[in-house]
Amino acid sequence: MASSASIAVADSVWRQMKSSRCVSDDNLAILHFLFGKNFERATIIVDQGGVKRVSGNPSCRVLFLVAGESKKEEYVCFPEHFCTCHSFFFDVVNKGEQLCCKHQIAVQLAESVGAYKEISISDEELALILCRI
Repeated sequence: MASSASIAVADSVWRQMKSSRCVSDDNLAILHFLFGKNFERATIIVDQGGVKRVSGNPSCRVLFLVAGESKKEEYVCFPEHFCTCHSFFFDVVNKGEQLCCKHQIAVQLAESVGAYKEISISDEELALILCRI
């Protein structure tokens, strides 16, 4: 129950940030309280330009590619539901210790302030990315 309330609070903050396209100190404080170290790590990813919004053409289907710490890896991420990183499966799904991984938070943050790289590829290329999951 607490996790659904926390997600609702976070969703409200993300919506507020999207509508204003800015981040207030209150927003930062709330998100840090909810996500802790994962939020801090997500801000680094966004600051370093590590979020790509990939859209398929002509379908307009979207997924996100998020840089890993090594910069050599990218994770496929659907911010509200799934990430291919180990932390998502271990900390979020298996142990339930986190609400979401840093990559999911990075996507939400990047979307909220428009800090992502936009990439358009064919639907076939998008399908190949999804097949690697």
